[in-house]
Amino acid sequence: MSLSTKIYKGFQTAIPSEIRKKLKLEVDDIVEWYLDESGTVNIEFRKKSNFEDIIGIGKTPYKTDAVKMKKRVSKGEKP
Repeated sequence: MSLSTKIYKGFQTAIPSEIRKKLKLEVDDIVEWYLDESGTVNIEFRKKSNFEDIIGIGKTPYKTDAVKMKKRVSKGEKP
C-alpha cells in the first residue's frame, strides 16, 4: 500500500485514515521516525505509556521504602 500526505506549514502532516484505522491509532499515540545510513526512513507507532502501564516493571527481590529512599537521596546518600 502506498499513500501520500502533504506537509503543511510548521512541518505538520496527517496520517492517512486507512493507516490509522488498520493500526488502531489514537490521539496521543507516538510516531517514531528512524533514518538509516542509506537514507531510508522507517516509521513505527506505539501507544503512549501511562502510569498504569509501567507499574511493576522494576520489581526488586527485596522490600523498599520510597520515603526512606527519598530522604537518603536528599541527604546525598546512596539509595
